[in-house]
Amino acid sequence: MKKVAKDLPLAEITLRKYERPYKMGKRELIRKLCLSIGLLQPGDSRDVVVDVLQVLLENKEGMESESIKREVIKYRKRSNLPLKGVAGSNVRRQLKRLKDLFLIQRVNNEYRINEDEELSRIFEEKIEKYYLPSIVSRVKDYFNSVK
Repeated sequence: MKKVAKDLPLAEITLRKYERPYKMGKRELIRKLCLSIGLLQPGDSRDVVVDVLQVLLENKEGMESESIKREVIKYRKRSNLPLKGVAGSNVRRQLKRLKDLFLIQRVNNEYRINEDEELSRIFEEKIEKYYLPSIVSRVKDYFNSVK
């Protein structure tokens, strides 16, 4: 039997450009941010990651995943949004995705915005200066190897 190797990336990031963020509500701004960095796909109806990020932005102290889940449910009910994707396992999955992009960190089983920094600073320091150059460098290696 022949084995098929899986091509699993070591790192990946999706960046999209949207219109400038004028006259948008807080949730819509966070939604566009999530779309811009690949946490959401265009047309996704399950957008719990938006609410997870908003809950963490509004709560400066660390929160356990169950507390985040409860706050997400409250927020979605207040906003008349469907309760799709609010299962504990999915909230934890979204937390992992945010953590993998360096936006949040886990300290003593609690999640918070990475080092209590502004998101723009986290993007500059963690993604723009560290994560993105390592990906671009490897892509260049492939371009240079293909002759």
